[in-house]
Amino acid sequence: MEPIRSAVDSYVLDWITRQPLKREWFFEQRDGNCRLMAPFAVRLSETASIGRRAVAPVAEWIAKQFWTTTQRRTQSAHAPTHLTQAHRRAAKGASSETSMRVAQPTDNLCPGCGKKIRSESKTCVQCGVPTSTKNMLSAARIGRLTANGAEAQAKRAIKARTNALAQHSWKMADQPAWLTPELFSQKIQPLLSTVPMSAIRSALGVSKSYASKIRKGYRPHPRHWLGLAKLARIEIPN
Repeated sequence: MEPIRSAVDSYVLDWITRQPLKREWFFEQRDGNCRLMAPFAVRLSETASIGRRAVAPVAEWIAKQFWTTTQRRTQSAHAPTHLTQAHRRAAKGASSETSMRVAQPTDNLCPGCGKKIRSESKTCVQCGVPTSTKNMLSAARIGRLTANGAEAQAKRAIKARTNALAQHSWKMADQPAWLTPELFSQKIQPLLSTVPMSAIRSALGVSKSYASKIRKGYRPHPRHWLGLAKLARIEIPN
């Protein structure tokens, strides 16, 4: 254990910083001893090959030291290397150097509860609710501040003055005689639900919310009726 303790410690530290340990992996006895449960023991046993590769060069170095002192050596001056297979790789022309690769845990676990989650997720759905709620509240607060800010209020004031001037300058006498309230309600308004909202905004120069209300059946100011009749493709008399 001691020759590879640093590598094992590095593996464990990397594991617990990337993914949390599950509570059901441990059992604390009355005397304070903590035992590993079967699921966690299985996961740890899967890392045996990592430790084997790391300790193999150390074990073979020790075997070599004993081998050089024995009188029963064969023609070879080196002890067999059954762990690292260094002699076999050298015979095939491959490098005999060995290195330890620290395997990373394959499961992506939620840092809050330890549940398995998708690789692109940071938390599970339940643990993500507080964070999502906090983000939504923060976004709503920023939205309120922006909507009630000096710049937004100035824009609304300009828009209100523009609409007021347009309404006061418009006269009912300017409206074509054929464009009556009954014709607008019966023929034009039902067809507006199929007209794109962007077309209504562009034709009338109104806001998105006002255009949406018109599409849903709201009757706008009479000065907009002629423009809406053209959008609805109503036959306009000469």
